[in-house]
Amino acid sequence: MTATPSVTRTSIASINPYNNEVLREFPTMIDEEVERAVAAAHEAFRGWRDLTPDERAIVVRRAGELMLERRDEFARTVTCEMGKLIGESQGEVDLSADILRYYGEVGPALLVDQPIPVEDGAAVVANRPLGVLLGVMPWNYPLYQVVRFAGPNLVAGNTILLKHASNCPQSALALERLFRDAGAPEGVYTNLFVRGSRVGRIIDNPLVQGVSLTGSDRAGASVAEKAGRNIDKTVLELGGSDPFIVLDGEDFDRTIDAAAVGRLSNMGQSCVSAKRMIVVSDIYYDFVDRLRHRFAALTPGDPMDPATTLGPLSSEQAAENLVSQIQDTVAQGATLVLGGKRIDRPGAFVEATILTDVRPGMRAYHEELFGPAAVVYQVADEDEAVALANDNPYGLGGVVMCRDLVRARRVAERLDTGMVWINHPTSSSPELPFGGIKCSGYGRELGDLGIQEFVNKKLIRTFPTTSAIGFAQG
Repeated sequence: MTATPSVTRTSIASINPYNNEVLREFPTMIDEEVERAVAAAHEAFRGWRDLTPDERAIVVRRAGELMLERRDEFARTVTCEMGKLIGESQGEVDLSADILRYYGEVGPALLVDQPIPVEDGAAVVANRPLGVLLGVMPWNYPLYQVVRFAGPNLVAGNTILLKHASNCPQSALALERLFRDAGAPEGVYTNLFVRGSRVGRIIDNPLVQGVSLTGSDRAGASVAEKAGRNIDKTVLELGGSDPFIVLDGEDFDRTIDAAAVGRLSNMGQSCVSAKRMIVVSDIYYDFVDRLRHRFAALTPGDPMDPATTLGPLSSEQAAENLVSQIQDTVAQGATLVLGGKRIDRPGAFVEATILTDVRPGMRAYHEELFGPAAVVYQVADEDEAVALANDNPYGLGGVVMCRDLVRARRVAERLDTGMVWINHPTSSSPELPFGGIKCSGYGRELGDLGIQEFVNKKLIRTFPTTSAIGFAQG
C-alpha cells in the first residue's frame, strides 16, 4: 500500500486509485471567477428559456449521441479516476446516454401544459423553468449522477452550474465539453472547479434558484439549511443502507447472483447497493456459505483488465474508512466471516468482506458501508425481516427475493423506502423515478417526476370578457 500523494491546496487532482498516480491537476476557481460563471449562467437563461422544449431537447438528444460516440474515452476516464471496473464504466456510459436520449425524445411531452376543468373560461398549469440551478454531484457514478440531473433540467429550460466531486475533474471537463459540442450555448452548462467548502457561497448568490445534491446525509443537511435560508428549491439524494430480504430458498442460485451483484456492483460504492442482507432462518447458513464462496472467488487487479473482478475503492481515504468500520464492528462482537483487511498491494484495495452477528450499537448496524462489505442478518419470519429492515435511519431502496409474488409485494409495501425491487437487485432506468425518504433525502430524479422538480408550475386562469367579476380571495 502507498499513501495518497500530496497535492497543492489551490488545485484539484485526478488520482488513479489503482496505483495512486496523479494523472492531472487543475487550478480551483477564485471567487470572482465563480461569480462571473453564475452571472453568465443567468444571462444564458434569458435566451435558453425562450427556446421551445423541442428545441432544447435537440441539444440533450445530441449529447446522448456524442456520449456513445465517445464511449471508450468516457469509460477509460471514469475507470482511471475512481477505479470502476472497465465493463461497469462502459455500462455507466450506456445508461447515461440512454437518459439523455430519453429526455431528448420524451422530455417535451412531459412538460406540456396541464388543463384544469373549470366552469367558466379556461385554466392550465404551465411548466416553466426556474433559472440557474446548482448541481453538487458525487464521484461514485461520475457520468450518470450528472446527466440524470442535467438532462431533464436542460430540456425544462434551466441552466446548469455543476460542482463535481473533487476526485473526478477529468470526468467533469468531459461532460462540460459534451454539452458544448452538442450545441448548448455558452453559459447553459458550466463546470465549476471549487471545493465543497465554497458551495454555500454559491447558494447565497441570489441568481441561483435551486440546488440538487447527491451525497452524504451530512452534506445534504448542510446544503438544505443554506438553501432554505435563501428560499431555494432543493432535491437531495443521500446515503442508503438498503435491505436485501430473502424469504425462501427457491431459485437459490439466482438469489445468490442477485446478492453478489447487488452488493459488489461499483465495488459496493452505491447508495442503493444491497448492504444489509436479511435472510430467514431455514436458509440462513446456506446463504452465508454460498455468498462467502462467491466473495472469496473475486480476483483483485487492474480495473482496466476485463478479467479483474475486485477493483480498488475510489481513494485511500475511502479504503481506510471502510476498514475502520469493519474492525470496530468486529471489536464490538460481530463475526468476521470473510475479509476485513486491506489487500497488500498498491492502490485502494480492500478484501471482500462478510459480517454476521451484527447488533444494535455496532457501527455496521447503523452506518452505511461504502465498499465490498456485506452484513448478513438471520430472522425468523417476514415480520421480523420488515422490522429489521425499517430499523435504520435511511430509506432509499430495498429488495425482496421470493417466488411467491403476492407475499413479496406484501413485504415490499411495508418497507419504509422510496423504491423496492422484487426478485432483482436495485437498479436504474430513465423512465423510473429514483429517490428516497428519511435520511436518504427527498425529491425524485428520472422519469416524469424528475423533469418537474425544478419547474414553476404556473397557473394561468382565463375568463371571458363577458364574465362577472367575483370577490378576490388569497
